[in-house]
Amino acid sequence: MTDKQREHLKNRIAVVAAWIVACLFFFPIFWMVLTSFKTEGQAIAIPPLLVFEPTLENYTEIQERTNYTKFAINSIVTAFGGTALALLIAIPSAYAMAFNTGRWTKDILMWMLSTKMLPAVGVLMPIYFLAQKTGLYDTKGLLVIIYALMNLPIVMLILFNYFREIPKEILEASRMDGTSTYNEIRQIVMPLAWGGIASTALLSIILCWNEAFWSIVLTTTDASTLTAFVASFQAPEGLFWAKVSAVSTLACAPIVVFGWLAQKQLVQGLTFGAVK
Repeated sequence: MTDKQREHLKNRIAVVAAWIVACLFFFPIFWMVLTSFKTEGQAIAIPPLLVFEPTLENYTEIQERTNYTKFAINSIVTAFGGTALALLIAIPSAYAMAFNTGRWTKDILMWMLSTKMLPAVGVLMPIYFLAQKTGLYDTKGLLVIIYALMNLPIVMLILFNYFREIPKEILEASRMDGTSTYNEIRQIVMPLAWGGIASTALLSIILCWNEAFWSIVLTTTDASTLTAFVASFQAPEGLFWAKVSAVSTLACAPIVVFGWLAQKQLVQGLTFGAVK
């Protein structure tokens, strides 16, 4: 076998392996969507049914039982609002750390990241108490603040690494021209790191969208998101798999479509600075 044939064989094996891994990751989503079109009896049938007559009764019952649009709007507001607030805090902070690096900069970043290791239930009572006392309980504003603070360490760390890829000579030249710090961030840093900012924002939106713990314990009716919407379909009798699958499909669909539409920006941001 020649070197060219051997290289071609390796590429074919890599492609097949990639497809296998992709199918393994996609299979739970495929099975969830498939189950959502089954009846409850078909959903728990053993062996599982691959050929059946699809039905929309689960989706119809969900629409009759709850207001899906309200939960979806709450998820959109809190996910995008939390991301916007996190970026508003993280961009100037990451700028200061990236271009004015001090002795403790990396230690501060690692300390911030280490707060993600704290179990959420460990700070549940103080946050719940403050939410009740300030009248923020069951409001979208509270979730926006919680989501922003929850994702701030990750957003800060990612933006810090992106900003460090920007040549300092560009900033030094702008400072010689008398550019203010605000204009330097707005006119130079953000355009040069736009791909990184976009991918960071997408990651934050996905994390906010999938957050379940805080949306369940800090809301009841007015500010409940789609994750709480899914949890509301649990019953003392157990899980109704067909209905839960339909609810989960409705909860996942918006963020999957959004991610698909924004995949170009996501890939651009993830590869930013990878090749010099």
